[in-house]
Amino acid sequence: MSANEFINPIMYVTRDAERASGMAPNDNYKIITNDPGIVLDTADLLEQDKVREQINGSNASILVFKNTSRIEEICKKSGWNLLNPSSALTEKYENKITQVEWLGELAKYLPTHSILLTKDLKWSGESSVIQWAHGHTGDGTLLMDSEEKLNDLRSRFPDRVARVIDYVKGPSFTVNVVVASDTILVGNISYQITGLLPFTDNPFSTVGNDWSLAHSLLNKSEISYIETMAQEIGEKMRADGWKGLFGVDVIRDNENNQIFLIEINARQPASATFESQLQKVSRGNPPLKNGVSRSETKGWGIFPEITTFEAHLLALQNKLINQGLVKINDGAQIIQRITNKTHTISDSIIKSLELAGYRVISYSNTEMNSDLLRIQSTKGIMEKHGELNNGGKEIIEKISN
Repeated sequence: MSANEFINPIMYVTRDAERASGMAPNDNYKIITNDPGIVLDTADLLEQDKVREQINGSNASILVFKNTSRIEEICKKSGWNLLNPSSALTEKYENKITQVEWLGELAKYLPTHSILLTKDLKWSGESSVIQWAHGHTGDGTLLMDSEEKLNDLRSRFPDRVARVIDYVKGPSFTVNVVVASDTILVGNISYQITGLLPFTDNPFSTVGNDWSLAHSLLNKSEISYIETMAQEIGEKMRADGWKGLFGVDVIRDNENNQIFLIEINARQPASATFESQLQKVSRGNPPLKNGVSRSETKGWGIFPEITTFEAHLLALQNKLINQGLVKINDGAQIIQRITNKTHTISDSIIKSLELAGYRVISYSNTEMNSDLLRIQSTKGIMEKHGELNNGGKEIIEKISN
C-alpha cells in the first residue's frame, strides 16, 4: 500500500510549483502551475480554461498555498471543494491589530506592545518597532530609531492604526505547526535568516531557514517554551475551525534571554516544503515489522513517522494522524531577493551553484524584494546568529561573480 492511498484526490494549484513540492505528484496528488515564463497568480490560474478542464474532469479537491476571498468565490461558483481554511480566519490571525484581541491571554507571548493611531506616537528616546495590520516579507514592519523617522511617519500616515512593540535584539526562529482534528503537531524549529546582506535590503525580511543552528542557539528549556507556545496557539486556532499548516515566528531577546512571539503565518509557511524534503531524506527507507509493512499498522504509507507536508494533507482532509513528525537537525535554504544591486541572476551562476551541490530554484519576479533565487542545501549554512559558515560564504561568492 503506497502513501498516496491515504489521501483522497487533491489538486494543488499554485503560481510557484516549489510550494507544492512537499510531496511528489502521484495518482492522488496533482500539481497545477504556470508554464515556463508565465507568472499568473493562483486565482488567475483557477480561471484558465485548461485548468478548469483538468479540475472538472476529476473528483479532486482543490488546495492552494494561501486562501483569499477571490479564490473562495471562484471555487464556490465552480462547485469545487476547497480544502484550505477560510480567508476570514487567515485575516483574523495575521492582522497585527486584531490579533492582539484574538490572542487573549496568549498575548502574554508578545513583547510589550500598544495599539494607537500613528499621529499619537511619541518619541521616548528608545527605539521601537511599528507594525501595520498587514505586511509581506518584512515590509509591514518599521524600525523607529530616531525622532526624525517618527515625525516623518506621523506626517505621512497620521490616521493609520499601528501596533508598537519594544525593539528586541536577538536571533529569530520559526516553527511549522499542523492542526489536525485529533492532535497538534509541532515541527522542527529553524533559525530564521533575516535581513542578511546581500540577499535583501530590508532588515526585517526573512531570507531563509537553517535547521542546523537552532539547537546550538537554543537550550532545552527554550525549545520547550517555543513548542508550548506553538501548541497553545494551535489549540486556540483549532477551536475556531482551523486545520492544516500555520507558522509561528519568535525572537529571543539577547539582553534577558526571553522569547517573544513576533508573527503568526496563517497559511502553509514557505519553509514547510523544504522541511518536508529534508524529513524524507532523514526518514530514509521504511522498515518492515514481522514482514508486515508499516502501512498496515501506522496509517500513512509504510513509514513510522510522517513529514510536515504529509501531515498537512491528512489534516486538511480530517484524517486521523497516529504518527509524529520526522525530526531533523540539518539543512538550510536561502533566498536571493531583488535588491537595489541585484535584479537578475545569470544562468552561469545558477549552474555554478548546482555544480557545487545546491538545489537552485529561479523565479521570474520583478518587484523589489521579491524572490529571485532559492538556494537549498542538505547542510546548514550558518555559523552563528547573523554569520554564515563556509558553505554560506561559498553561496555569496558564487552569486556575486
